[in-house]
Amino acid sequence: MILPDVRDPRFITIRRGGTLTDSDHRLLALWAASCAEHVLELFESAHPGDPRPRQAIDHIRAWVRGEVTMMESRAAGGHAMGAARDKRGAARFAAYAAGQAGAVAHVAAHDLGAAAYAIKAVRAVAPPGEAGVAGRLECQWQRDQLPDEIRELVLDDQRLRSDICWSAFD
Repeated sequence: MILPDVRDPRFITIRRGGTLTDSDHRLLALWAASCAEHVLELFESAHPGDPRPRQAIDHIRAWVRGEVTMMESRAAGGHAMGAARDKRGAARFAAYAAGQAGAVAHVAAHDLGAAAYAIKAVRAVAPPGEAGVAGRLECQWQRDQLPDEIRELVLDDQRLRSDICWSAFD
């Protein structure tokens, strides 16, 4: 589970009663896509014939550009999660990362799911005893990708939700 029981208004768009601007929503979506794409090879190398995770990443980027609807991006995210269900290890987590990224168009707080699953993916392929180091390096890479406009928002959210995200951000 990566979403809190009570939704943070900072991740709810202004038109829905929160404080998230459309431009920050798009930045969260692009960051989530980058996090998922960073580990996508872990899925694609194991399952080269399944395009669903890549399509979810492509759809969230297309949503940011205004080329697909929120529902189309969310559906692509759901299909990527479907690709994950019967997989194991890094491939599963990489597909879930892509699915979470695709869902950011619908619920902005899925951005952290994309990041957390990407961290789980790199931990899963790390040599024995190196999972913690691999996870920390991935987390730092992700933080380095954060646009200044959403940096503090995401870092604060990581502190608040790390416990429900498998302590991925600790």
